[in-house]
Amino acid sequence: MSTVFTGPDGRPRCRWCGAAPEFLDYHDREWGFPVADDTRLFEKLCLEGFQSGLSWRTILAKRENFRAAFHGFDFDRVAEFGETDVERLLQDPGIVRHRGKIEAVINNAARAREMAAREGSLAAFFWRYEPAPADLAAPQTASTSATSERLSKDLKKLGWRFVGPTTVYAFMQAMGLVNDHVGDCTVRAEVEAARRAFVRPGR
Repeated sequence: MSTVFTGPDGRPRCRWCGAAPEFLDYHDREWGFPVADDTRLFEKLCLEGFQSGLSWRTILAKRENFRAAFHGFDFDRVAEFGETDVERLLQDPGIVRHRGKIEAVINNAARAREMAAREGSLAAFFWRYEPAPADLAAPQTASTSATSERLSKDLKKLGWRFVGPTTVYAFMQAMGLVNDHVGDCTVRAEVEAARRAFVRPGR
């Protein structure tokens, strides 16, 4: 089976982005490009947690609703949420109404606030887990890695929830800690150039 999808402009891309119309822009503009913004990092880890057991298409379609519900994923604000907020969110049809996942976001916001105070930023912490090229599997052949397992374990020790190795690996793929675009994908070279130019936080 081919690993690429030919887009409407005739250029090859990762095959998964042809599965739904809304994937194309996400694939071309976001997925795999390196991110140092703490709010975006926190949002993505939360959304990957919400995706657990669901499809990314479902989460992507609801992303703006999630942003509205969680104050743009401002973790300082979300950390202050209480039981009234949980009940409010459980009544919000625009998001995934799963108590455990909602409570995990609130818990993780508090942990993120602690991390930012301790490390200087979330980015400084997460980018320490960028794997060496020799440790990478061929693009899109793995759903976890030794690094994602280590990051998952370390986050759990710090009290984070819904951060299993598969969730964390998807986060690493999306936020550019690895370039997992397939070799023939037209965006792979763009991501690689962005990664070369990217200044790693805390270094």
